[in-house]
Amino acid sequence: MIITLSAAANNLKKVSEQSEEYARLIMEELDPNNLGYIELYNLEMLLLQAPSQSMGIGTTNSRNLSQMLSQHLRPTAEPNPLRRWYRRASYFLEDNWRRCWVILLWLSICVGLFTWKFMQYRERAVFKVMGYCVCVAKGGAETLKFNMALILLPVCRNTITWFRNRTAAGRFVPFDDNINFHKVIAAGISVGAGLHIISHLTCDFPRLLHATEEEYEPMKRFFGDDQPPNYWWFVKGTEGWTGLVMLVLMAIAFTLAMPWFRRGRLSLPKPLNRLTGFNAFWYSHHLFVIVYALLIVHGHFLYLTKKWQKKSTWMYLAVPMVMYACERLTRALRSSVRPVKILKVAVYPGNVLSLHFSKPQGFRYKSGQYIFVNCAAVSPFQWHPFSITSAPQDDYVSVHIRTLGDWTRELKNVFSKVCRPPTEGKSGLLRAEYDRDVGAMSNPSFPKVLIDGPYGAPAQDYKQYDIVLLVGLGIGATPMISIIKDIINNMKRLEGDVESGNPGDASTSASFRTRRAYFYWVTREQGSFEWFRGVMDEIAESDKKSVIELHNYCTSVYEDGDARSALIAMLQSLNHAKNGVDIVSGTRVKTHFARPNWRNVYKRIALNHREQRVGVFYCGAPVLTKELRDLAQDFSRKTNTKFEFHKENF
Repeated sequence: MIITLSAAANNLKKVSEQSEEYARLIMEELDPNNLGYIELYNLEMLLLQAPSQSMGIGTTNSRNLSQMLSQHLRPTAEPNPLRRWYRRASYFLEDNWRRCWVILLWLSICVGLFTWKFMQYRERAVFKVMGYCVCVAKGGAETLKFNMALILLPVCRNTITWFRNRTAAGRFVPFDDNINFHKVIAAGISVGAGLHIISHLTCDFPRLLHATEEEYEPMKRFFGDDQPPNYWWFVKGTEGWTGLVMLVLMAIAFTLAMPWFRRGRLSLPKPLNRLTGFNAFWYSHHLFVIVYALLIVHGHFLYLTKKWQKKSTWMYLAVPMVMYACERLTRALRSSVRPVKILKVAVYPGNVLSLHFSKPQGFRYKSGQYIFVNCAAVSPFQWHPFSITSAPQDDYVSVHIRTLGDWTRELKNVFSKVCRPPTEGKSGLLRAEYDRDVGAMSNPSFPKVLIDGPYGAPAQDYKQYDIVLLVGLGIGATPMISIIKDIINNMKRLEGDVESGNPGDASTSASFRTRRAYFYWVTREQGSFEWFRGVMDEIAESDKKSVIELHNYCTSVYEDGDARSALIAMLQSLNHAKNGVDIVSGTRVKTHFARPNWRNVYKRIALNHREQRVGVFYCGAPVLTKELRDLAQDFSRKTNTKFEFHKENF
């Protein structure tokens, strides 16, 4: 009963289900003579032993680390405000110089184009009628054309992946921020469109409508012999209706791309609830196909420009549109000519679906990269990105998908229909596998799936570092699992080459620099540890030299030293000592309780790896990003260990 209550208080369902087994374990420990009873004080001592040991170790380490590093990490206030500002600015530039020069270049081009067009119309005849309003409208239109062309480039994923894999451009260009830059350009489009539309509607057109015959005389070659009588004249023209339709479509796409709509955070009544979620975002974003067609038409039928060589809209858009079209064509052809066969499907606790595909011929990827997945049974058009969890040396490709939206929820439902409860020794709640030894009629009929990729991601650069700190929050552990499997495989290969006297592939050996990895996986639910139980056990068994240090954290359990988790800590120690298995994770890796003390994590790594570069890779929700980045910057500046932070949010 006590074990069941303690397990329930810490949200450990599996511990509660095995309470009788753990009760026998306590009796075996405290009643070696089989008397049938135990003394209360013996149980009390056993309860106090595990938490006191863990607290003692943690306190000692933390105290020693604090004493050794306090001299360097003690903040010193700078009394001079100018020096304080200079220090902050230099730190900011040191951490963000790649982003800064790209943004400055973009802003300079936008300002230059606006100024050029502004001054051009300042010298034209229309200035006498419309004044500075037409200069602002045309300047805004010029930046709008540039940004409408530029916004396509950050989403050309094949091109970006090629540049980061094959060139040294990644040292100067922040390819990891491509989606953020896409959003910045979208903001620039909003500003340009606002300047163009507002200037026309509130200033240019009213001035033209109220112009005298003498003022209108130079305008006849642009607007005709008859002066426009009202606003409807402008609206019904090709220039007018195309502009208004573009405005409406862009407003819809921009609105539904906001996090409140895209992530379904708004609770709207039916049928407006269909405007929230990823489906609404995905389909509305493809309205830009119509927007670009209308933009070309709008840019051809201009009021004030009649010569074709001066109509520059198509000149801006031609190359980016061709590049983007080639990207989409490449994706479509590549996914169709490289079919995959589903080898295994598993549904795990926490609403996680695991898919194992056959590896297409010629499909090469790096750990940390991701692929797009399409399932026609859910939606024939939608492609969704997921991190690869298999290692490059594996003969299959795997992904783990958590149901966080409408598409992933439907995908899980579709595959659950062909799954059955697992047999003895298999993990997961439901499971189905393709068996090559039986006939096709005996194998499950899986829905058809297409994959496209791989595409570059921040975590793929882990090989550049001798020391890596990998942090996964929940399902964010997926790229890290691929990395630690890749590290083990590379270490095995290098050790095999040394033992056999074969130097192996020199280029591969040179590219693999990682000699120590710290992996911290933080998850809320006990069932989450089933997702990668086999990987954890494999690493614990094969990592003889302790290259990878694994730390699993279950945040539903109260921290060490709390009376509410004392019994769980005792059972954990007993079971791990006897069977070598952790009662929380079900693996050989012992689980920590509550959340990690990230400052202590950085302290220990800084102490163990002085004067070295440490790559910090985080994948998960944005909640941890700021803390991990700030600590990396703080320790890099105040110790001789340099932490370089990389993140991937979802």
